[in-house]
Amino acid sequence: MDYRHVFATNLRRLRTEKGYSQEALAYEAGVNRTYMSKLEKGGSFVGLELMVKLAKVLEVEPADFLKVPPRKSRKT
Repeated sequence: MDYRHVFATNLRRLRTEKGYSQEALAYEAGVNRTYMSKLEKGGSFVGLELMVKLAKVLEVEPADFLKVPPRKSRKT
């Protein structure tokens, strides 16, 4: 399991649920928007300090970024 992609999926989901654009979230967290894009695509590893900053901005727990989403069941 690649936790980079788990983080990316959760970051994108939480960001959109909270109504932030990539640019606005990047600004609030103090990072470049292109870096935020890489994080959301699973192209970069996130550091713990940035994970905590993002969690504060999004008002979630840092652990929420690492929760594996439930698998969708296949209908036969």
